[in-house]
Amino acid sequence: MINTSTPDLAAVRSEPTTVKDTRGYRAFRVANVIILLSVCAVTLYPFVNLVAKAFSSEGFIAAGEVNLWPRGFNIDTFRYVMGDQMFWLNYRNTVLYTVVGTFISMVLTSTFAYAISKPHLKGRTFFIWVAVFTMFFSGGLIPNYILVANVLGMRNTMWAIVVPTAISVFNLLVMKSFFENFPADLEEAAAIDGLTTYGIFLRVVLPLSKAVLATMTLFYAVGMWNSWFSAFLYLDQRELFPVTVYLRNMIAAAGPAVDPSQDAVQIGANIQSVTMLLTVLPIICFYPFIQRYFVSGIMLGSVKG
Repeated sequence: MINTSTPDLAAVRSEPTTVKDTRGYRAFRVANVIILLSVCAVTLYPFVNLVAKAFSSEGFIAAGEVNLWPRGFNIDTFRYVMGDQMFWLNYRNTVLYTVVGTFISMVLTSTFAYAISKPHLKGRTFFIWVAVFTMFFSGGLIPNYILVANVLGMRNTMWAIVVPTAISVFNLLVMKSFFENFPADLEEAAAIDGLTTYGIFLRVVLPLSKAVLATMTLFYAVGMWNSWFSAFLYLDQRELFPVTVYLRNMIAAAGPAVDPSQDAVQIGANIQSVTMLLTVLPIICFYPFIQRYFVSGIMLGSVKG
């Protein structure tokens, strides 16, 4: 006779669902915690040391006595750097270059990726190979400089910073893979409702792609914020420099003294630490707001199926 009685739900719910707590599993968890804490310590130490040096006096830094905690606390170098009008002008330039460059990069990358993600696009394979080709081959430094500075006439302009590196092929391929996995039923339903291709992309696809868009925005913004070589190459007016070039010049010029007229003269390591700290703080403050999209954005755009 078949037993048709339903099982006791309370008994089912009370059954343990965790991994059996064996001696080997406990050892694995301990080792896992130790390894992860070690990785965190190794990763955080340079930044903590940077902060300590930024607030330390020259004697302790020169003696190599500053590790995780400031020695001889002082903020004279902060006053010196933050009192420099050129620092704030270059900082404003960096914000402008980052915002404009990231916007241009996201517009070009998302539209290009969406287009080549469609199998029915004529010449799709050709466009993909053109993009991939640039990952392995480039014209070289001198032809690029001639193109940007002479042919396009972008020298000493913001466009020399934000246009030549507008599309990252890696980010393009990640977004292409993400759009290929996008549910086709949603696009077909939007087309039936009367939306054009642009309407589907702007009103359906992009609002449902926040994870990959946030991840790519982070990549582009951090890359643009940290970029200095393009500005160093194409700009020769100090008023147009980003803060990274200001930092580079400060590190190159920092010696035993910054300004003899200052009451407290700071050595080069202190100048470097203060400027680097002020440079990276905005990115550190910005990252937590989109960190939750980071892993999901990468995984959604990297797995096919």
